[in-house]
Amino acid sequence: MTLTAKILAAIGFCLTATLAQAAGLRAIEAPADTNGPALSGAMWYPCSRPLAGVQIGKFTLRGVKDCPIEGAKRPLVVISHGRGGNFAGHLDTAEALADAGFVVAAIDHPGDTTFDLSRFYDISVYVDRPADIKRLIDFMLGASPAAAAIDPDRVGLFGFSRGGYTGLVAVGAEPHFALGLARCEGSSWPVCEAIRSKRYPPSLVHDARIKAAVIADPLSTFFDRDSMAGVKVPVQLWASQAGGDGVAPESVAAIDKYLPANHEYHVVANAGHFAFLAPCPPDMARERPELCADAAGFDRVAFHAPFNAALVAFFREHLKP
Repeated sequence: MTLTAKILAAIGFCLTATLAQAAGLRAIEAPADTNGPALSGAMWYPCSRPLAGVQIGKFTLRGVKDCPIEGAKRPLVVISHGRGGNFAGHLDTAEALADAGFVVAAIDHPGDTTFDLSRFYDISVYVDRPADIKRLIDFMLGASPAAAAIDPDRVGLFGFSRGGYTGLVAVGAEPHFALGLARCEGSSWPVCEAIRSKRYPPSLVHDARIKAAVIADPLSTFFDRDSMAGVKVPVQLWASQAGGDGVAPESVAAIDKYLPANHEYHVVANAGHFAFLAPCPPDMARERPELCADAAGFDRVAFHAPFNAALVAFFREHLKP
């Protein structure tokens, strides 16, 4: 599948008809290097052209494809998706940030994405994901089309689920993989075999350029209080009341207790784990109810308006010039 086809497929997979203001949208690909394979995804950014519809299969994206980037010294927010997800899973959040003046970049994590599940159960995913984020920031500040418009001193991160794990590590958390032994009892998954054999690095990649992070329903298996000692940046932590997909509400509550004082904590009443994903269009809601169906009385579209507004406000506060 070509990069363009992947872009169109992912946007079609996650698009919702509730998107509002126009944002520029452009495919990106950070080339392979000695640290890993190519990273493909997209970036959203402020655009001064009138609102236009971009037709993606059955869907219309209310944005401007390849619009020239407006302004300079823009803050950058990078996005890390959940396990087996893709760069478009938080499309409405990316648009909200772009509408507010941010450049936003999201990539597929190789081996742990909708298009490539080859390392889905492998411990290398947990090692390489934070490195992917560092490489993405390197690209956005260096060779990307947006580099000249970005302020390198104003970088933030949003991570969901396994992307929440990724974000915490990127801002200084140290996972202790031996903590996963209890959950590995009776399992032959490669990640469990690696943990039993202690085949994991003593430390992972962190990135001091990230000045603030929003973390939603993070996978917390490998974290304890000592893990968070290195997290020095402001964090906005979100939890769904019901949890799901291997993330228990009490595990996120533990992260709240472990994090240093400089953080916020929000529990979303009646929400399940996937409530943090963009609202689903009708076709996807029928095809993927496990991702799209919410608890009775919970309105994902209504929730995402204040959720996105809270993210924007947090990043504006902590990524000031």
